[in-house]
Amino acid sequence: MKTINYFLIILIAFSCTMCNSSKKDQEEIVSTESVSKKEKHEHKTLTAKDSLKLANHQIEVKGEIEFPLQLTIDSLKKMKVVTIENLKITGKGGAIKREVKACKGVLLKDILDKAKIKQENHKDRNFYIVARASDDYKATFSWAEIFNNPTGENTYVLFEENGKPVKNGEMILICKNDIKTGPRHVYWLKSIEVYKVK
Repeated sequence: MKTINYFLIILIAFSCTMCNSSKKDQEEIVSTESVSKKEKHEHKTLTAKDSLKLANHQIEVKGEIEFPLQLTIDSLKKMKVVTIENLKITGKGGAIKREVKACKGVLLKDILDKAKIKQENHKDRNFYIVARASDDYKATFSWAEIFNNPTGENTYVLFEENGKPVKNGEMILICKNDIKTGPRHVYWLKSIEVYKVK
């Protein structure tokens, strides 16, 4: 009888320990969740003055290319300029954030053709392109997206919106055929960089 009581006491003590341990784990999970919610990154709205500080008067095209370029609005206007109508800028949730009736720009593909990517032969295609902003925001593209995909015919460096200069930086990059255009919409475009995958 004493042995049975002894085992019952041990069993009850073990159960209590497990309950307390589980409760402590739950508290740690709740605590971690509340910390991660507080640290959620939010984009601050920039003032016009702050936006002007980030604007660039030229874009540097560099990296694995034969002809490094310094592009200005004037040099873009001398290239093949395309007019895009009814451009919709959508956020990561898919909601339309902004609509532009008409804008002008140059295909990223045409800029890269002018800079000429250093390819050893026609099979050398392992490159990626980084569009970098003054605030270090980046959007990336693969060689295949630009030169062997409809994305190449829909990625532009824009310099004019609705007949006026672009507000957020003098030149911006946009990929028109992305399902959500916001993530690869680069304001304050500073450079276009070509790198080889190693």
